[in-house]
Amino acid sequence: MNIRFVASFAPIVTDRSATKRLYVDTFGLDLEDTDGYLHSENVDGVKHFGLWPLEQAAEACFGTKQWPSNVPRPQASLEFEVDDVREAAKELEDRGYQLIHGARTEPWGQTVARLLSPEGLIVGVSYSPQLR
Repeated sequence: MNIRFVASFAPIVTDRSATKRLYVDTFGLDLEDTDGYLHSENVDGVKHFGLWPLEQAAEACFGTKQWPSNVPRPQASLEFEVDDVREAAKELEDRGYQLIHGARTEPWGQTVARLLSPEGLIVGVSYSPQLR
């Protein structure tokens, strides 16, 4: 089998209004509505695919290998590359989103801020020099 690229990524949505507010209103994705399924074939492809152990996600988000019991366990991680992470993080907070953590530079050189989406995804806004 030869995987060429990630063909689709679709969070499983339980709160359509909150999800639309994040992805359409805040991130500005131009999504079509087909019988309630919001989608687009016009979002540039993903540059990274990974299988992220929960312990590593907890450490990246909270500085501990244990995911906090009072925070919903994430279903996946999705990151959007932006030009200015600090500006994007401020915009998210200004729109009422609580960040897991603000903009910070990881040991591998990526600058990222993260939040937990309504459907339980870790969503990051990031600048990754190694992917540019």
